[in-house]
Amino acid sequence: MTTWTKWAAAALACTTLAGCAGNQAREGNPQDPWEGFNRGVYTFNDTLDRYALKPVAQGYDYVTPQPVQEGVGNFFSNLGEISNTFNSLLQWRLTNAGTSFGRFMINSTLGLGGFLDPATRMGIEEHDEDFGQTLAVWGVGSGPYLVLPLLGPSTVRDTAGLPVDWYTYPVTYVEDSTTRWTLRFIDLVNTRANLLGQEKLISGDRYSFIRDAYLQRRQFLINNGRTGPDPFASDNIQLNDSDFAN
Repeated sequence: MTTWTKWAAAALACTTLAGCAGNQAREGNPQDPWEGFNRGVYTFNDTLDRYALKPVAQGYDYVTPQPVQEGVGNFFSNLGEISNTFNSLLQWRLTNAGTSFGRFMINSTLGLGGFLDPATRMGIEEHDEDFGQTLAVWGVGSGPYLVLPLLGPSTVRDTAGLPVDWYTYPVTYVEDSTTRWTLRFIDLVNTRANLLGQEKLISGDRYSFIRDAYLQRRQFLINNGRTGPDPFASDNIQLNDSDFAN
């Protein structure tokens, strides 16, 4: 999962977790003992985004029709179904694995190489899985919240899973390095462009807002969409699938 894919999930979660984020900003989050370091890295990432990535994304958004942007997003999401399938198998979620593989086959054929998403229109839902979630299912604790240079929000457990995510993503195996990095750059810029209209949803302390929403979203994914106690806030918040729908 790319930096801005994680950021997108956090931004979407912020629409329903504003109260939680505000409380945690005042009280501090026990999951973030390295807050001083993390805020420094966050400032670096935010500066890089503001003066480099965001202007590029704005230009891309201006010249690229929305249907094309959706097609590009569908293409990269379809490639991600390989990792979804792999991790679902490791988690022994065989139904999810079959669903993810089925989505990949349908969208790769009927969806013109993944640029269209007929699987979703057929009611076949996506199951977003990565190796960090797999480690959680295996009982590995999340460890502290961690902001990575360039890669953004994470935890110690999710960071440990990044190498596996890298090698289960098909773009990694594109032999020509120019083509490989061009594809990754397009994925990054397209994802960032899709976030331009969502930044206004973030209010108050942006660092705390994104952190708490990211942790909530990760817990939601690890629970495979099941609701449960909120370990990151003083109040229990019940989350539903619709809370994170695009």
